[in-house]
Amino acid sequence: MTKITLHNTKTRKKEVFTPIDEENVRMYVCGPTVYDRAHIGNARPVVVFDVLYRLLRHVYGEDHVTYVRNFTDVDDKINARAIENVGKDGDVNAEIARITDMTTQWFLDDMGALGALEPNAMPRATQYIPQMVAMIQTLIEKRFAYVVRSESNNPPEEYVLADREALLGEHALFEVEKYERYGQLSGQSTEDMIAGARGEKAPGKRSPMDFVLWKPSTPDLPGWDSPWGRGRPGWHIECSAMSKALLGDRFDIHGGGRDLMFPHHENEIAQSCCANGTDEMAQVWMHNEMLQVEGKKMSKSLGNFFTVRDLLDQGVPGEVIRFVFLSTHYRKPMDWTEQKRREASRELDSWVTSLSVDHELLDNPIDLGQCDQQIVAALADDLNTSFAITKLKATAKFIDNSREFLHLSEPRQLEVRRIFVASAFLLGFDLVELAKQMRNRPAAKDLEYYTLSMVYERSQAMETKDFTEVDRLKAALLNAGVEVRMTKDDVELVPGPDFDPSKLEALK
Repeated sequence: MTKITLHNTKTRKKEVFTPIDEENVRMYVCGPTVYDRAHIGNARPVVVFDVLYRLLRHVYGEDHVTYVRNFTDVDDKINARAIENVGKDGDVNAEIARITDMTTQWFLDDMGALGALEPNAMPRATQYIPQMVAMIQTLIEKRFAYVVRSESNNPPEEYVLADREALLGEHALFEVEKYERYGQLSGQSTEDMIAGARGEKAPGKRSPMDFVLWKPSTPDLPGWDSPWGRGRPGWHIECSAMSKALLGDRFDIHGGGRDLMFPHHENEIAQSCCANGTDEMAQVWMHNEMLQVEGKKMSKSLGNFFTVRDLLDQGVPGEVIRFVFLSTHYRKPMDWTEQKRREASRELDSWVTSLSVDHELLDNPIDLGQCDQQIVAALADDLNTSFAITKLKATAKFIDNSREFLHLSEPRQLEVRRIFVASAFLLGFDLVELAKQMRNRPAAKDLEYYTLSMVYERSQAMETKDFTEVDRLKAALLNAGVEVRMTKDDVELVPGPDFDPSKLEALK
């Protein structure tokens, strides 16, 4: 069995991954808060952990991996967006339901366009309120949490304009001081953690680091009955309750973006370990680094903020976005640039072009058992997707009519192509489907002259072993935006999206 090593944020080092139960490898990844389109930074962890999910299924079997990614559909940001849309006098709850249903589907559609498999379970927070209430009760009973009556304190600013009678409920707060290992995941100092926790307001906190488990709701906002009055859960308790319900008290891998390490993941660990009486919540914690655009932090004020849907609507294929993401190791900051997009598009087009004339390859299913073992080993080495992409590039170059490849027997050529497409599929690129789509595009009539020229020059080169003129013609065609498809017996030229006929006039 392939040995997988993963960098564990908890221990700050790479470790051999040994699942708790090889028959049921379990992974939880924090999903989106659904109130708007996912920007490209939101998409990076989806693609990263999709590759890990594919690798785990490849190693342990599809039926032996359980992947959970949640939707947060109860949150102050959602409430604010609903009020913005319909006003405080409108039906806010109905608008919240509309927003969360719509944006959840948006997310699934956009991530599907990037080639991401859907997880085994995608729980919505509102489906697990009873489990959250039960976990909070356990924490209070064990004296890891306490309750503060809202009416006896100055309410937070967000409540000042609310109906006072609606605030006759209680906040439940986790007492961080009671959990000695708090801060070990992020490794932050107490001062840094206090600074990072200041954004979460609640009356009667015993410490600035204490965080909300439950808070009151006004009648116009979502709320559920609880021992502390009508209210709604804090953000952090949601993932603890859902992961426990679906994966158990302890599971193998917990993932997410680096921005979630503190306070969210730190708080998850505290809640879960204290409520469940365990030493750990997950064996391995993994965090992807953040994303920039053209070397700068993505920001609406800088005009470099865009969503996945923006790119898709501009004609950037999902596989190109995925390619750019995976070209950088997940633990390194990723810089999205227009140059990288163009290079990824050209590379993928060349891959697909070289495969599109192989009918036997395209008309048979992909066998993942034929994956290049160097690529499997790269992914098993802490998801080294950048090396895997480099290896795929080298294989594609070899397949694209290199002299060595053309001298292979036809069965061996087919085998090499099958290994190539299986390896790409493990990374989430369905080259067979893309090649089928390309195969169905009509060829341009005005390229017949150059097709005949290429056929003649290649036949001459096969006899003289001098491919200089073939290489020159091919370079000129590619520069003009023409895709060059060659097999042992045929040459086909197909105009690409950037086809410029004027660049070919000098060849006549």
